[in-house]
Amino acid sequence: MLQGKKILLAVTGSIAAYKAILLVRHLVKSGAEVKIILTPAAREFVSSLTLAALSKNKVSTDLFEEDAWVNHVELGRWADLMVIAPLSCNTLAKMALGLCDNLVIATYLSAKCQVLAAPAMDEDMWHHPSTKANIAKIESYGVKILPVEKGELASGLFGDGRMVEPEFIFKSIQDNFFFIKDLEGKKVLVTAGPTHESIDPVRFISNHSSGKMGIAIAKELVDRGAGVDLVLGPSSIQIDLKGILVHHVESAEEMYGSCLEKFPLADIAIMSAAVADYKPATQSKQKIKKKNDSITLELTRTKDILQRLGEMKREDQILVGFALENENEKQYAIHKLVEKNADLMVLNSLNDEGAGFGYDTNKVTIFGKGGRQWEYERKSKQQVAKDIVDRIVNMQYV
Repeated sequence: MLQGKKILLAVTGSIAAYKAILLVRHLVKSGAEVKIILTPAAREFVSSLTLAALSKNKVSTDLFEEDAWVNHVELGRWADLMVIAPLSCNTLAKMALGLCDNLVIATYLSAKCQVLAAPAMDEDMWHHPSTKANIAKIESYGVKILPVEKGELASGLFGDGRMVEPEFIFKSIQDNFFFIKDLEGKKVLVTAGPTHESIDPVRFISNHSSGKMGIAIAKELVDRGAGVDLVLGPSSIQIDLKGILVHHVESAEEMYGSCLEKFPLADIAIMSAAVADYKPATQSKQKIKKKNDSITLELTRTKDILQRLGEMKREDQILVGFALENENEKQYAIHKLVEKNADLMVLNSLNDEGAGFGYDTNKVTIFGKGGRQWEYERKSKQQVAKDIVDRIVNMQYV
């Protein structure tokens, strides 16, 4: 999402400067070009050599280096976003007053881009009236200020003033500056998790699905502006995210009914749930007692949700299915794509390490109509969700 974006990272004198190393890694991995400048005090906390190696760019500290002038105006005009992390109390005061005595402040005063700052200081400093006044002043200049965290501080005290984690800063950069709401106004139906097919009041047939993949997809969709109806089978994962309306179901029959109700209003449907293919032909109303050495359980087919949605699908709707296979994976996935009248089929192979049920990672191949195929490396399920949604967005009728 940050591919090709130009990020200027300013690091100031705070023990939290070590977190800049992780932030640089996140930014570079996401495809951003990163240049870094330090205040003289920051050099006491973090190595210029480390930051240069990670960013693959020279790190500058002084306005004059090796008898050459570092062009702070050019740096300020180069960046798409300037990030000051950590923002020390000293640098905050200089920004508020316009005092220019180092490269970071000179660049800040010359910047034509937006500025994001992550404060870091001790609790008493953070709560001091002058600090609050300085925060308010630079906010009035258009600087976006991230909140501080409560935690262990450099003084040994526990309280407010701790800089937020690099992951939080990275997500804030994505969400507030470069995130494209390419599904704004779209309504998406997503299924996730297993189903439980009851044998008696205490026993059921199910599978090992956790719902992680479908929930990751729902989160990605919401981040990109969509409204999501998530039909969720039994799962221990708690969801509290604006934009996701969760509909809890237990059985395949309940999931079938919920999907048929919501599909006509959906622009996109992503069927990632691991729905049971079979259920007990009869359900005992009483707990089945242990009487014999064996028991015969008659099973009957559940209703095929993807098949029915494929029959109902309009030309202006996109239908995405999932296939979990362990032999002849490609052939089965392509056959399912055609048979179910889906637009995309996401293949999971049980033969891939770190993929499938229960893992936080996944490895998928996506098949489209006309023999199209896209293979992906193993990634976190949230990154896989992004790949799947990117593929949907790239379809010509979204």
